[in-house]
Order: sequence, then structure tokens, then C-alpha cells
Amino acid sequence: MANDTLIENFRRLTDVMSRLREECPWDRRQTHSSLRRYLLEECYEVLDCLDRGDHDNLKGELGDLLFQIWFHCEVSSEHAQGSFDLADVVGGVADKLIRRHPHVFEPGSDVDAAWVKKNWQKAKMAEGRTSILEGIPLAMPSLQVALSLQEKAAGVGFDWPNMKPVLEKVKEELEEFLTEHENHTVGEVEAPPRVRSEFGDLLFSLVNVGRWLKISPEDALRETNIKFRARFQFIEDQAKKNGQVLEEMTLAEMDALWEQAKSEEE
Repeated sequence: MANDTLIENFRRLTDVMSRLREECPWDRRQTHSSLRRYLLEECYEVLDCLDRGDHDNLKGELGDLLFQIWFHCEVSSEHAQGSFDLADVVGGVADKLIRRHPHVFEPGSDVDAAWVKKNWQKAKMAEGRTSILEGIPLAMPSLQVALSLQEKAAGVGFDWPNMKPVLEKVKEELEEFLTEHENHTVGEVEAPPRVRSEFGDLLFSLVNVGRWLKISPEDALRETNIKFRARFQFIEDQAKKNGQVLEEMTLAEMDALWEQAKSEEE
């Protein structure tokens, strides 16, 4: 990375950010609260590029995400109480990384990846946290929250000894869900709390299976969503080519096209 170019571009973006806050009516009225949705949208657009292997557009999307981070820093710098700017954020993360990687920044260290992961958690607790579960934002997608909770608990030994009881737990949770489901009439406006609770337990146990298999449940479900979208759109396209109206097709006809879509994938 060319330092001179990096510094110059940072200066340019600093000037652009300042002018937008001063001269653009829309940018001027933004707050931390109003910017929340855009920060989330830009994160998902970056993930979308990664999912599609779209390297050409990844640079631009990362730039948009960086701008949102910068925007929050700019908003904060304008407040007298508890203010910070981008320099504070960059300096803070550099200090934190140095503090949490003594094996890199302190001479004479020879450790493995397992030690690094364990020490990372110890360093967080030394920074004032009262629970190992602190720092897991509940605003994240729930599958990712479940995985993070399980990983944190497993890190201190609260885990199954092997994968066999993990799979047995899935069967147990499925049976409990089915038992509650038998007493529930499908089609009601909302399932009773017990059915919803058992369904959540079942999902949580499936996330645990993914953790043991080193599968990100969020990534796996996102990939399945993409696959489902492609196959269903194939059904729509074929129906249109055949002069058929989707709503008037039988399930068997649509299922046949679904299987065709699967075979063409292979």
C-alpha cells in the first residue's frame, strides 16, 4: 500500500465529508440514529458481493461501508460530550489489536492458534467485561447471535464432549416441537408461545450442529436462499415460455420444473 497515496486520499475524503456536512441539506441533518439503516444496508451489499464473487464491485461497496463508518465519526466529532473522530477510532483499534496480540508485538513469543483464541477472550475480560457473552450484539442476525453465544460458552468448557449428543439434542428438540405442534391448529394468526419457543430451541440446536461441523449457519442459509431463488425463478421463466400462469399450475407441474432446475445445476 502506497502511504503517500493513502494519506492523500484520506485527506480528500476528509474534505469531502466536511463539505457534505456543511453544504448538503440531506447530509447535514443526519444523526447516528438516522444513519443506522444505511450502515446495515452497506454491510449487506458487501456480503452480497462476496456471495456472488463480484470482485469488480467489491471495492466500491467497501468504500460505501467505510464512508458510513466515517460519517458516524464525523457526527460524533460535532458533539462536545463524549466526542471522537476518525483518528480516535483508528488509533483505538490499533491500540486494542496490539494489546490483544502480545505474541506478535512482544518479542520472544511462540504460540499456536488455540492459544491466540483463548488469550483473546482473556484480554477482553481484562478490559473490564463482566461476562464472556458481552460484546455479542443482539441486533445481529439471530443465527449468527446463536453461533456466537455457543462459541463463547464452548470456549470455557460449556460444551458437549463430542458430536453424538449434539445430534441427539436435535432429535430431542424436534420431538418436543412436534409434541407442542400436535396441539396447535395450523392457520391460526400466530402460533402459541410454547410452539414458538420449541421451534426456537430446535433452530438453536441445529446451529450447534453447524458449529461442530465448522459451518456458518448464516452463510449456509444465505446460500440456500440464493439457491431457492434461482430455482423458483427458473420455474417462473419456464412457465412464461410455456404460456402458463403460475397460479394456475398444479404442484406436480411446478415440482417437475423444480427438479429440472436442480438437474441443470448439476
